[in-house]
Amino acid sequence: MKYRKLGSTGMDISVIGLGTWQFGGEWGKDFTQVEVDAMLDKAGELGINLLDTAECYGDHLSESFIGNYLARRKRADWKVATKFGHHFEGHLQRGQLWSAADVLKQLDDSLRALQSEYVDLYQFHSGTDNEFDNDKLWSMLDRQVQAGKIRHLGVSISASNDGVFQTGSAPDVKAEAIQVVYNRLDRKPEENIFPLCIEHNLGVLARVPLASGYLSGKYKPDAVFQPGDVRANHNADTRNKQLKAVAEIAANEVPRDIPMAQWALAWCLQHPAVTSVIPGCKNVEQVISNAEAADLVGSL
Repeated sequence: MKYRKLGSTGMDISVIGLGTWQFGGEWGKDFTQVEVDAMLDKAGELGINLLDTAECYGDHLSESFIGNYLARRKRADWKVATKFGHHFEGHLQRGQLWSAADVLKQLDDSLRALQSEYVDLYQFHSGTDNEFDNDKLWSMLDRQVQAGKIRHLGVSISASNDGVFQTGSAPDVKAEAIQVVYNRLDRKPEENIFPLCIEHNLGVLARVPLASGYLSGKYKPDAVFQPGDVRANHNADTRNKQLKAVAEIAANEVPRDIPMAQWALAWCLQHPAVTSVIPGCKNVEQVISNAEAADLVGSL
């Protein structure tokens, strides 16, 4: 495994992290604690130390799986990033909770679920610029940093938001990291977000680095996803165009001896702004494959 500093935080994080939205049950599978333990044990064994979750991945369900695991392991071995701003109200349904009081409750609920006295990175979760521009919210969060409940603050930019205002304003609210959708099919952050991150020394977590699994190489155009899988809600025409683009990338860009998923993760890490990628996983084999992408960094 390779490690990089996350912006100005001073934290050394693995270039391959582990995203855990799937543990909340919205990706076509319900997990058990035994399954989660096996994946996290393997991740730790392979040098992965970054876990990214959120309060709304299930009703703190993903956090609870992680918390139950961490309670039986050494907490200091892991960097746990979670998020605030939404409330789980049902499958792919979220309430919006952005007041300082609401977020403080969310933080305390997250810490209980994580069975931890602190969170390493607490991230504003895909809110609007108006929701971001809230002095009372950030003043409250700064007090939680001073109290030791939060080690560092970050901003997770909405997939539908260009993110320029929030990225440029991150230093003003003492946020030190940006999370953004970035992959071979979606290179928009290269235009404005990444230059700002480099300018302000903001760490970058690249989420959806496999484009919701499309860049895994497993799916062909016209692939069908089962009800309960978030990808079943994706626009069919857009999905088919993306999968056709994936086929072209596989034929023209990916070396024959390298699995496409590993290539796609390493591709993201080539950009000098990117600190770590946070792919999800559904089994131990995917954890192993994702971790092996670290060996390709700098060689593509």
